[in-house]
Amino acid sequence: MTLNVTEIQKILPHRYPFLLIDRVDDIKVEESIEAYKNVSISENIFQGHFPGHPIYPGVMIVEGMAQAGGILAFKSLSEEDQKNADNKVVYFMSIDKCKFRSPVTPGDKLEYKISVIKHRGNIWVFKGEAYVDGKLVTQAELKAMIVDK
Repeated sequence: MTLNVTEIQKILPHRYPFLLIDRVDDIKVEESIEAYKNVSISENIFQGHFPGHPIYPGVMIVEGMAQAGGILAFKSLSEEDQKNADNKVVYFMSIDKCKFRSPVTPGDKLEYKISVIKHRGNIWVFKGEAYVDGKLVTQAELKAMIVDK
């Protein structure tokens, strides 16, 4: 299953400049998701991070992984719960074992690979990895919960 940005916006409440997923390439319900973001020099974040040496902030990479995990969690809901998705939101609960291995710069295609470690009730634990050109640049364990708005 693939999702374009319009379909992603039906799931996530995030909007410019904080929607950090451009496309979903694959979803395996309750298992994994692959998505990406094209990093562009035109993004406002590069005005201050860092002038003359643009580096995409690690916290933005982790947020992108969390957004991908949120899409996976919503797409894994029952059909009945998906119909009520407008009344639900995913809250980020924790980040563990986070490592930044290589800088991400304008022009990179940031590929997110998220898999479910554990799911119980409305709590999800994900293994998140981000790649550029097949090279692991960031990894973390993320915990989230789906709640009523």
